Amino acid sequence: MVKIRLSLKGAKKKPFYKIVAADSRSPRDGKFIEQLGFFDPRNIDPKKKIYININRIKYWIKNGAVLSNRINNIIKNINKFYK
Repeated sequence: MVKIRLSLKGAKKKPFYKIVAADSRSPRDGKFIEQLGFFDPRNIDPKKKIYININRIKYWIKNGAVLSNRINNIIKNINKFYK
């Protein structure tokens, strides 16, 4: 099963995450199918904090991918911010 989830790429105490589509059996920071965006929780500017390719996420969901809880919350927060 394909999951859309976060992959940690930052340094110690400086987290930076890639948003990726990956096989659910692969490790968190392991091999992934496609990078769909990034999430920088330490950035203050909300426009530079998150980048998500919504069209590709919709494509993966249409083909059976499942969102992780954290990605689901991030997408909900983005929708609140841009309304």
